[in-house]
Amino acid sequence: MSPIISVSGLSKTYASGFTALKSINLGIKPGEIFALLGPNGAGKTTLINIICGIANASSGEVLVDGHDIRRDYRTTRSLIGLVPQELHTDAFETVWATVSFSRGLFGKPKNPAHIEKVLKDLSLWDKKDSKIVTLSGGMKRRVMIAKALSHEPQILFLDEPTAGVDVELRKAMWDVVRTLRASGVTIILTTHYIEEAEEMADRVGVINRGEIILVEEKAALMQKLGQKRLKLHLQGKIDAVPTPLAAYNLELAGDGTELIYTYDTRSEHTGITSLLSDLRAAGIRFSDLDTTQSSLEEIFVSLVRA
Repeated sequence: MSPIISVSGLSKTYASGFTALKSINLGIKPGEIFALLGPNGAGKTTLINIICGIANASSGEVLVDGHDIRRDYRTTRSLIGLVPQELHTDAFETVWATVSFSRGLFGKPKNPAHIEKVLKDLSLWDKKDSKIVTLSGGMKRRVMIAKALSHEPQILFLDEPTAGVDVELRKAMWDVVRTLRASGVTIILTTHYIEEAEEMADRVGVINRGEIILVEEKAALMQKLGQKRLKLHLQGKIDAVPTPLAAYNLELAGDGTELIYTYDTRSEHTGITSLLSDLRAAGIRFSDLDTTQSSLEEIFVSLVRA
């Protein structure tokens, strides 16, 4: 299956000499949710803006559904919906008017039924006659998503879509995202809420200092790069880790009632068997144990610090 977005050798250097992107190569699959993660200033928004035709690349090529974003700008732009970080909309227009106007900007014929569906899906229907200026920050964010969906795009970019949105509205938004993906829309999102990427994404890309440092299926990424923690619940409290166990780099937790052993899932030998043997030899008994996998956030932090 050909990628719906294909980025090849993409670079961006500003007049000041600052290089925001360095030879980016990336393919986005049709119908997937792709999470682009990176610290502030990593190049996430610059990359999105170039794909969406808002900014120009210094070099490289971007194809959207086989169309070059520069030669076929109108075609590619009509395939894309963009929800930017900033809340830009006419404060004194009604919700209905501003969303309908956005559809018209793409040369689409009026379709009140589609606008109604979008507003209802985003829980905005009861606000359709309200002026934007009267809405909360979360509701304004929903209006931005409605505007992006007004012209029925095949691809939706969500640049920090839940920034400033309360937990309840955030969950409702992700229900909408799941529905869109189920209907065949390809979704690319950036987020600082890494738990959202962990829950929602099919694949994860990590960008840092203008370079893509990793693209991986989410499950495979966590399997390959994740560490596991073995937590031992001790039968009695200890004040310190015995010296003979120092090589295991154990962490004493739970006010001295827990020992935590961290090991690499990729290693041929985890060391658990020898640890348990050495614990017995040291006279330390435990009543229970459990394991946990590193979260995507922990993996992300380890990658950008590398």
